[in-house]
Parts: sequence; C-alpha cells; structure tokens
Amino acid sequence: MTHRLEYLIVATIAVLVRLLPISAVRACGAAIGRIAYVADVRHRRIAVENLAAAFPAQSEADRRAVVRAVFAHFGRLLLELLKFGAMSRDEMLRRVDVEGADRVREAYQQGRGVLFFTGHFGYWEIHAVAHGAPGNQPLAVVARPLDNPLLEQMLDQIRRCTGNTVIYRQGALRKILRALAANQGVALLIDQHLITPDVVYVDFFQRPAATTSALGSLALRTGAPVIPVFALPLPRGCYRLVYEVPVPPPCDDSPDAIREFTQRCTNVLEMYVRRNPELWLWMHRRWREPDRAEPTSGAPLADEILDVDA
Repeated sequence: MTHRLEYLIVATIAVLVRLLPISAVRACGAAIGRIAYVADVRHRRIAVENLAAAFPAQSEADRRAVVRAVFAHFGRLLLELLKFGAMSRDEMLRRVDVEGADRVREAYQQGRGVLFFTGHFGYWEIHAVAHGAPGNQPLAVVARPLDNPLLEQMLDQIRRCTGNTVIYRQGALRKILRALAANQGVALLIDQHLITPDVVYVDFFQRPAATTSALGSLALRTGAPVIPVFALPLPRGCYRLVYEVPVPPPCDDSPDAIREFTQRCTNVLEMYVRRNPELWLWMHRRWREPDRAEPTSGAPLADEILDVDA
C-alpha cells in the first residue's frame, strides 16, 4: 500500500508537471525542496555536518544557506526530470547546450567503448537522458533499482526514452564488458559510500571515502577512455552538458593503479562540487568509519563493486 500511495502521488505530480511551463516547474520544485529542508531534520543535520567538515572556514549561517539551496536543488531535479522525460527530442535539444562533444567523438573513435562517470551532482539523470537526444549513441546506465518497484518502473521509462539501456547489479559485469566490446558507452556514479570487499579508499575533501573500484578496474582492464560528465543548470529551464577531458590512466608499472585512477576521477568530481556545492548530495553519509580493514588494491573485478545507487 505504501508503494502504491507513493506511486500515485508521483504519477499525479508528473501529470501536473507536464502542463506547467518549465519556469513554474523549477519554482515548484524549489518550494518542495524548501519544505523538505524544514521537515527532514535528520538529513538536514547530516548535510550541515558534512559541509562543516568539507568547508571548515565557512560560517554556520553560510553552511545552512548552502544546505537550503541543496534541498531546493533536489526538489527542482525531481520535477524537472519528470518534465524533461516527457519532452520530444526536438524540445530536449532546444534546452541543452553541449560542451566537449568533440571529446566524446574522439573517444568512440578508439573503438574500445567509453566509460562516462559523474556523481549525484547537478542534473545527472537529465544528462543521461539528453545524451541520446541529438543522435549520439545511447548509453548503458549502471544503476541500483529503487526500493519502490512502481517508481522504479517510472524512472526506468524516463531513462530509456532516448534509447538508453539500464544495467542493474545482477550480471552487470558481463553486460558492461559486452557493451564496451561493442564500442558503446557505459555511465557510472562514483560518489556513494559502499560496504563491499572491493572498495578502495580515496581522499574526497581531504577525508578518506570508501569508493567503488569498478570504474578504475574496468578502465584498466579494457583500455576504454574515461570521460567525466556534468550537467549544470542554465536560465530559462536550460542545461549545460559538460564532457570533460578524459582522465589519463596511471603508468603501466604503477603499484596501486586502481586506487590511483579512482583518486584522479574523484578529484575531478570534487573540483565541480567545490565550484557549486549547492548541486551535490550533502545529505548522504559519504564519510563513515571503515567497517573492516581497508581492502588491498587491485581487487578482482566482480559484480559486487557495481553495487551503486541510482
């Protein structure tokens, strides 16, 4: 019953969102986020604590202002994703400004597939949907299903509306390797805390954070170029899709290649979060005390390392 009620609420919102102009959608989303800021005491506290550790020079008032902006952003993200997923491809194209498209073309020309990565930053879900709108080769998006299967079905339809596929954990490794061998793109998130034998610990805002080793392992095993991607808001309901310079792999003789590569990728994500802290998911408990001894580097590639959040 809870799942059905949640679905009914979101489905009703989705119908209403399609009728509103994008400016009203953003305003309503921000209002929902601000209400959540007041009501969700637990996640508000986590966000403030995370910001205090990441930006110790910030005042308490500044941190709370950023957290309010974070909640407002994620309210906008929810409604804008529902709106964007219902647009035609032509309308999607009118709303996106692409930076670094030549980097994507050059990466595909290598014939090894392309690994795209980002975090829970900006409009990452909209970036994945918009990637295929201008006729680009669709992505295979690695995700973990939502707890509510009805909402997961709705999100799955949005993700696939421009030709993307979704790869879930069961059998993920084989599917990813198959996609890369076919010179396809695969997108992963790298900014969630994991508890698996195959995590690596890298510095994120000068604090050790348990991070998936999937991206580094796949890149080193397949030779696929790795491109950081970010989606930033623009005025009037538009978005800038950024494809950054590919992350260079470590030297062949590096004794800690997976960790070194994961750190380089995390550094790019941190750079964007520092520039726009109001666009990242500070409500997540990213830094936690290790539950076990830190795993050794170069752990074998397994499906468990792909246990990432949607």
